[in-house]
Amino acid sequence: MGGIFGIIKKSSCLWDLYYGTDYNSHLGTKRGGMAMYDKEIGFTRSIHNLESSYFRTKFEPNLPKFKGNAGIGVISDTDAQPIVINSHLGRFAIATIACINNIEELGNELLEKKMPFSEMSSGKINQTELVALLISEAETFKEGIENVYKKIKGSCTILLLTENEIIAARDKLGRLPMVIAKSEEGYAVSCESCSFHNLNYEPCYNIGPGEIVKITADGFEQIRKPGKKMQVCSFMWVYYGYPVSTYEDINVDCARHCAGCLMGKKDHCDADYVAAVPDSGIGFAIGYSNGSGIPYKRAIVKYTPTWPRSFTPATQEIRKLVAKMKLIPNKQLLNGSRVIFCDDSIVRGTQLSDNVSALYSYGVKEVNMRISCPPLIYPCEFLNFASKNNELDLITRRIIQKFEGRHDIKLDKYQTTNSKEYNQMVEDIRQQFDLTSLKFSPIEDLVEAIGLPKEQVCTHCFDGSSYFD
Repeated sequence: MGGIFGIIKKSSCLWDLYYGTDYNSHLGTKRGGMAMYDKEIGFTRSIHNLESSYFRTKFEPNLPKFKGNAGIGVISDTDAQPIVINSHLGRFAIATIACINNIEELGNELLEKKMPFSEMSSGKINQTELVALLISEAETFKEGIENVYKKIKGSCTILLLTENEIIAARDKLGRLPMVIAKSEEGYAVSCESCSFHNLNYEPCYNIGPGEIVKITADGFEQIRKPGKKMQVCSFMWVYYGYPVSTYEDINVDCARHCAGCLMGKKDHCDADYVAAVPDSGIGFAIGYSNGSGIPYKRAIVKYTPTWPRSFTPATQEIRKLVAKMKLIPNKQLLNGSRVIFCDDSIVRGTQLSDNVSALYSYGVKEVNMRISCPPLIYPCEFLNFASKNNELDLITRRIIQKFEGRHDIKLDKYQTTNSKEYNQMVEDIRQQFDLTSLKFSPIEDLVEAIGLPKEQVCTHCFDGSSYFD
C-alpha cells in the first residue's frame, strides 16, 4: 500500500517533512521519497529503497541538500516516487497511493498519443508517472485530476507540489482517508493523522472522497467538491492503521477495542486469560477481555519495529522468517495455560501456522483463536493489501476449491456468517492449524465497531460489496 505526507509553511519545512513522512512507514516497506521546492534552487528530490533498511537511516545523509518551505513525502509499496514533471501546467512534483488495474490499457493509449514514459518500476509502467501524464493532458490541475478519476479503474490518492502550493486529491471513492492539519506557521496533509501530533499540527479538516484542495501556508481552498459516495477501507481500522490515528473522526484503537468488546460479550469460551498477537491484535484483545471479563495478559511481545509486517515481504521464505522472528513469547505465562489469542486477520495462513506450532511447543494447553474481522474471501482491488493476481493466495479460496472443485463459486454462501458453507470453511481452518477453537468477527460487528454506515465503508475483501465507480 503506502502513505503520503505534505507540508507548506512560512519557514523551512525540512524536519517536519522528514519526520512526517517517517510517521507513514508502517504503511509500506519498499520505497521512500521526498521532494521539496525552494525559490532559489527549485525542486530537490531523493528516493531510496527501504527493503533493507528504514526511512530515517536512508534519508538522514541526504538532508543537507534539501531546502524550502514546501514539500511532499511518500512511503510506497509500488513505484519509485515522488517524480518531478515539466509540463505546460508548469513544473511539479507528484506522489500517489494508487492501485490502477487498467494501467497497461492506459499506458498504451498514452503511447499512441506519442507521450513518452521515462520512469519504470521493475520494467513496468510507473503508476505515478502515468497519473502525471493523465493530469498533463488537461488545461488545469483540477481538470487533470478529474481526468485521472474518469479513466483509472481502481483507486488513486494524489499529492502535488507546485512552485506555489500543494494540491491534495483524495481518491474518487475515498478508499484512503486524507486529513489537513494546522499549525501557527502553516499546514500539513496526510492519510495518517498520527503524523501530525509530535510536529505540533492539529487536524482541522477531513478531505472528502474525490475532493481536491489547494493548500498554502496561509490556508486551504476547495477546488473540487467531494462526491456523494464513499468507500473508505475498513482494513485501515482492522490492520493497517496506526492505533493513535483517526479516520473520518473515528480512532483506530477505539474501533479495535469496540470490535473486541462486541465479540467478548457474545463469546462463551472458558480460558485462563486473553492475549494479543501484536501489534494490531492488541486493541481487539483488550476489548475482548473487557467484554468477556477474562483477564488480559501479555503472553507474546513484538520486538519493536525491527521486523516489518509479515505479509509484505516478497517471498514465502522471508514471510515465514519475519513471522517467527518479530514475536517473542513469554514462556512462563504460556506453559500449561488455556489461552484466547486475538489477531487482526488471517490472509494466507503463513503466520498463523508458525505461531500455533510454536505455542504448543511452549506448553500451551489450548489455543483459542479470535479474529477481529471476517474471513477474507476476495482479493483487494483497490489498495494492494491482498494479492489480486492470485486469488489462491487467500486460505479461504484454497478451502473453497477443495470443497467445490473451483475457488470462484458459491462465494455468497461462504461469506455469509453461520451459513453451512461458512461454518464448514471456518472448521477446516481450525483443523488445519490444530486450533482448540476459532471465531471471526461477523461483518455486522466490524461495521458497528467502525461506526460509519455500511455503504460508506469498503468491505470488498469480506463480501465483495464495494462500488467500482
